[in-house]
Amino acid sequence: MGDENIYTNDGTVDIHKNLADKTKTGNWKACRFILGNEFSERLAYYGMSTNLVNYLTLRLGQSNVTASNNVTNWSGTCYITPLIGAFVADSYLGRYRTIASFVFIYVIDST
Repeated sequence: MGDENIYTNDGTVDIHKNLADKTKTGNWKACRFILGNEFSERLAYYGMSTNLVNYLTLRLGQSNVTASNNVTNWSGTCYITPLIGAFVADSYLGRYRTIASFVFIYVIDST
């Protein structure tokens, strides 16, 4: 009787594929990591998108039309890739592992 109340009732499993214990999973444990990641990602996106057309025209010598088209393609790619991440998270890795994997890729790519 007591064991029934310690597990989540929605089918959630832990990293070892066992039923998730309510006292050890969820809540605010990963919140700081996820919020920090999202804040950094949004800061980088908006900081880069603001100046990207100017950079492409002045430094790389692209025409204004070509630079605007490239920025639009870049922006669309930034908005479509979360759908790929959502599919990977829901189908294969889970939320935490997917976020951690892509943050690792971001860090390796930026160095």
